[in-house]
Amino acid sequence: MPRSNVQPSNAPATAEAAPRTYDLVVIGASAGGIEALGILLLALPARFAAAVMIVMHLPAGSPSYLVPALAHRCALPVLEPDAGEAILAGRVHVAPPGYHMLVEVDRTVALSTDAAVRFSRPSIDVLFESAAAVYRERLLAILLSGANDDGAAGLERVRAHGGTAWVQTPESAGAPEMPRAAIVRGAADAIYNPETLARRLAALPLSI
Repeated sequence: MPRSNVQPSNAPATAEAAPRTYDLVVIGASAGGIEALGILLLALPARFAAAVMIVMHLPAGSPSYLVPALAHRCALPVLEPDAGEAILAGRVHVAPPGYHMLVEVDRTVALSTDAAVRFSRPSIDVLFESAAAVYRERLLAILLSGANDDGAAGLERVRAHGGTAWVQTPESAGAPEMPRAAIVRGAADAIYNPETLARRLAALPLSI
């Protein structure tokens, strides 16, 4: 798809004039997303000031390989949080298989076994929408490779609350359907390949 056809109509895919400061970075990924996740987490400095929360579509019936797969590539602690656990800066919180992961008003983690959303539990939309209501303009949401449209509605909610939405370029995604769905809906502030996403994350301010 030509680049001119995938840019959001109301926000050009260009760098912002000055780096914004965020308290939370939420990342959604599905099919083809593990490689991009690894690139992003490898770029995070040990002094990264924001908290990170990740939803990746995984089978509910098997233990998650994601935490050990990502931990050795990341300078920050990578963990599956318990319900009620505080969302802390400088940590990477990964949704457990079979559970929606949400943000509570007091900035703690909630885990839910409610019905699948967009055929997925954990759902990217569920995380993005709950985080948007709490963190508002201090939220950065990133949508990576995937084979359905989970995350597009969540990105719209992030932007409606003043947060920032970055989307992986469909051309660089193993499964382009998920980023393309968000772009078609005009839900992206910027569209980057994984290497550029990683550089932009690493360049964020290190204090909040």
